[in-house]
Amino acid sequence: MRLSDSSVPGSRDRRRRLLLDALLWAVIAAPVAYAGITPPHPRYALPLLVGKMLLLGAAVVASRSKPLVALVLVVLGSLVDGNFVFAIPIFSYLAGRRSASAGPAVVVFVLIAAAGTALNLGLLGTGAATWFLLASVLLFAAVFPWLVGRYRRQQRELAEAGRRHVDAVAREQRGAAERIRLRERARIAGEMHDSLGHDLSLIAVRAAALEVAADLDERHRVAAGELRASVSAATERLHEIIGVLREEGGASVRPSGESVSELVEGAREAGMAVRLDAAPVGAELPAMTCHAAHRVVREALTNAARYAPGAPVDVRLGRDGDRVEVTVVNCVPPAGPLPAPSSRGSGLLALAERVRLAGGTFDAGPQADGGFAVRAVLPAIATPAESLPAGPSSLEALPTVASPPEALAALSPVEAAGTASWSGDRPGAVEGPVDAERRLHDARRRVRRSLLAAVGAPAGFALVLSLVYYPVATAGTVLDQATFDELRVGTARSELAGLPRRQLERPSAVDRADCEYYTDGNFPLAEPTWRLCFTDGRLVSKERIA
Repeated sequence: MRLSDSSVPGSRDRRRRLLLDALLWAVIAAPVAYAGITPPHPRYALPLLVGKMLLLGAAVVASRSKPLVALVLVVLGSLVDGNFVFAIPIFSYLAGRRSASAGPAVVVFVLIAAAGTALNLGLLGTGAATWFLLASVLLFAAVFPWLVGRYRRQQRELAEAGRRHVDAVAREQRGAAERIRLRERARIAGEMHDSLGHDLSLIAVRAAALEVAADLDERHRVAAGELRASVSAATERLHEIIGVLREEGGASVRPSGESVSELVEGAREAGMAVRLDAAPVGAELPAMTCHAAHRVVREALTNAARYAPGAPVDVRLGRDGDRVEVTVVNCVPPAGPLPAPSSRGSGLLALAERVRLAGGTFDAGPQADGGFAVRAVLPAIATPAESLPAGPSSLEALPTVASPPEALAALSPVEAAGTASWSGDRPGAVEGPVDAERRLHDARRRVRRSLLAAVGAPAGFALVLSLVYYPVATAGTVLDQATFDELRVGTARSELAGLPRRQLERPSAVDRADCEYYTDGNFPLAEPTWRLCFTDGRLVSKERIA
């Protein structure tokens, strides 16, 4: 079967790049082409125009993989045609956006500045004003766009670092919740093992009694019957332990013989205002359900005593068909809502796992009136191990009760060591929150530095450029206001006192060759300020240039 182009992402990307490159070439070629087709047409105008178009096309092609080469090509093209200047900011921006490091670009700009200075001041003999103009063009048409492109690239790297940080934190949160879940399973299995050990101890005692008996009388037969019953119970519990270890939701034992009523009574004796509303539940409940209900009430009462001291607490147990509902609600403490406690949340996560293993559902959260409610719905009849829900495959299957660092803090040192991660720079490596946080911090710092450079570097370079140009342009050409006022028309040139030793270059728009131009020292351009015109060696006019 032939795949259409739309089903191949790489083909769409190539077409998109080609379209963007063609659009870029059309934009930068427009000024050059317009100048080439506009009369008058010099000799070899058509071959020159074709060569310029090819040079721009080569720059566009090179800008993908070698953006600095493309920039150098258009700078060289500007020596032949001044309209190439319009392409310099574009390729400078692309060089900043597409170059991984800043060092090569800095070298290229330094070489361009040095070569341009040597060419203009040394070979071509242009004046300081022309050099200053060309240096300003390099600064604002090349360096500044490159800084902006560099800033945009680092913004993109910052966004990528932020995404990786979020992914790493989410992985850490899922891992912390999963470890709490597995730790609770192991604890359940340990409790069952302790209870089973107790039953086996009883079996050993009865077996010892049987061994020391001289004959089998009625008393020994009763002991043998008890031994058989104990072995049967121990075997059943062994199956339940295996089910828990296989995450098949085996059963649990009764909570040390303590009922929910006795638990509530103990809380009352401790000073809590607890009201118990326990409806009859009928037949004996599964051991796992009894233990889970006991744990729900115990954890909820503990939290209420810790975070809402003095608040009334309602404990309700009821049965609805084949489900048992356990609800514990505490009101707002008499002194008003307390600040949010610094809770790790692992207790509620473990409680949710306990209820899940029993085949029920769990929910906990604040109430609209400021209180807090814990609710569990448990099965009232034994659930076959194979029908219990599998463990959650993601964090969304558990209630969100703690942030990732808080959940991680609840782990033992051995469990926390399991969260150590490594850099995501290696192929196949998983980046952890620490590495992702460091990467995000570095990306933010680079963005701040790029923004500062994009704003401050051009201003700093312009200031340095002016400090270099100004002394050269004004040396021996400054005529102050007082001296200008003392000059008298009709005085011979040789008798004028205080005239500077050099003149400024005559403005290109002025045709008179018998006038001299001086500056008043205006910074940073040192523009001509005074014009003194002479005829037959005498001053015939003086004026201030607007």
